[in-house]
Amino acid sequence: MENRMKTNESVVIDVKDLNVYYGAFRAVKDVSITIPQNKITAFIGPSGCGKSTMLRSFNRMNELVPSARVHGNITLDGVNIYDPDIDPVMVRRKVGMVFQKPNPFPKSIYENVAWGAQINGYKGNMDDLVEESLRQAALWDEVKDKLNQSGLSLSGGQQQRLCIARTIAVKPEIILMDEPASALDPIATLRIEELMEKLSEDYTIIVVTHNMQQAARVSHYTAFFNMDEDRAGYLVEYGDTSAMFTNPSKKLTQDYITGRFG
Repeated sequence: MENRMKTNESVVIDVKDLNVYYGAFRAVKDVSITIPQNKITAFIGPSGCGKSTMLRSFNRMNELVPSARVHGNITLDGVNIYDPDIDPVMVRRKVGMVFQKPNPFPKSIYENVAWGAQINGYKGNMDDLVEESLRQAALWDEVKDKLNQSGLSLSGGQQQRLCIARTIAVKPEIILMDEPASALDPIATLRIEELMEKLSEDYTIIVVTHNMQQAARVSHYTAFFNMDEDRAGYLVEYGDTSAMFTNPSKKLTQDYITGRFG
């Protein structure tokens, strides 16, 4: 598989020969990929091809599934995150996650943002951190007068931006997003896409999406996954998004992007 990442990009995640199993089933097969720093990388491909499993392998969330096991290497800033000496909690502080369905805590807007920083022993000014995080998530102006209201009182799009604020409050290096706009209306989706673009100035973002137009609009790089006859997900092609969508090197990629399957 040709890796078409530009040579002048800084690599933040380096994956070599990754295989992820759930029991006897191999969900991800022999994937090697490099993720550039401060860029948005989109994972596309048909349902069941291992995109979300790949995403969860970057912050060791697969380990929360009892039958899951991971073989291969994933290095973050040159450190193998699956080394036995590495604490998965430390990995998850550096690699935050935003899920498909907004999942604010049944707490106030303020407490939603402050929670992660509090349990990590944040010693700075919490009011400033909450405001800064909500500003970064493009939500401050909408909620600054109701910080004590429940996070569950917000609209779906606002709830998702609140979850993004909660994620960035712990100052991660990487933000994983698993179809962050699939449950939202078109206007809320556009807000999330604009926010992703802005956040990529400070964070590395990896997003799983089924929306081809979204991948083409927001990402700098795209990785296309498919599954083999045993339903194991593998990487078909990876490279610059504009090149991938205008001149893919594999016919399979062309067929998927143009809607011939998937």
